[in-house]
Amino acid sequence: MSRPVEENAAAVIDTGRYPLSDPGSAAWLEAVEHARRELDRVGCCVLPDFIRPDLRDTLRQECAGVAPQAHDQVEVVNAYNIATDTPLPDGHPGRVTMERGNAFVSRDHIPAHFVIHQLYTSRAFQHFVADCFQLPAVHELADPLSGLCLNVIAPGRAHPWHFDTNEYTVSMLTQESSDGGVFEYCPNIRSAQAENFGDVAGVLAGTRPDLVHRLTLNPGDLQLFKGRYSMHRVTQVAGEVARHTAIFAYSEHPGVIGSVERTRQLFGRVLPEHVAAEARAVRGDQLLD
Repeated sequence: MSRPVEENAAAVIDTGRYPLSDPGSAAWLEAVEHARRELDRVGCCVLPDFIRPDLRDTLRQECAGVAPQAHDQVEVVNAYNIATDTPLPDGHPGRVTMERGNAFVSRDHIPAHFVIHQLYTSRAFQHFVADCFQLPAVHELADPLSGLCLNVIAPGRAHPWHFDTNEYTVSMLTQESSDGGVFEYCPNIRSAQAENFGDVAGVLAGTRPDLVHRLTLNPGDLQLFKGRYSMHRVTQVAGEVARHTAIFAYSEHPGVIGSVERTRQLFGRVLPEHVAAEARAVRGDQLLD
């Protein structure tokens, strides 16, 4: 008989570096303070070797096993993930279109015994993530498809410049590509009060490389990121190996379900839960997306 998921969650983490079962310990506080400093400074923090070294191949194999179930549809998008025919003035960055070639495996295709599922549902992990983001708590999404998913970028494809719907993003590379597939981001290029369309347009046009940071990630590293305000992308994957990343989606409030349009775009389908939630949706800010 398999052990409880919560017990397994502690077993897959390098607890020598990240003692999730001992909140308030010196090592816990050191990791949390480091994450907070980096998130304040550049909107991103990487905690290396979060997964035990002896489990990284298991991490890769599990995710590679479900990767063929990803919804795979190349689309023309813009950085705001709004309709590309939205009426916008000349020079507006929302008029710049790009090809989005990444695919997503939905949560209902990720078994409960997988390493990434054990992490996502772990109360200790959620407590740690909340502390790093200086939040009272984080909650799993009530969304049956997008709470936990696997982002798959095949060779020859890319995940172009975009902003996240959630303010806080938690992810983990599970398989690195043989070439290309570099994570790039623009820390705090906008805020909840200011879109800063000029800077966004400059990055999209390639005239503001000074705003772009490049990040080295290894399988098993935990990435904490403020993706709502930092535009980001994964460059085109080259070689023969796809790039796989687990996305752990949390919310400050329980019961969150994704929009109908965004869900259909990412997973190619919607469920009754998405339709019902659409009528109750309340925006947290007035940003374009």
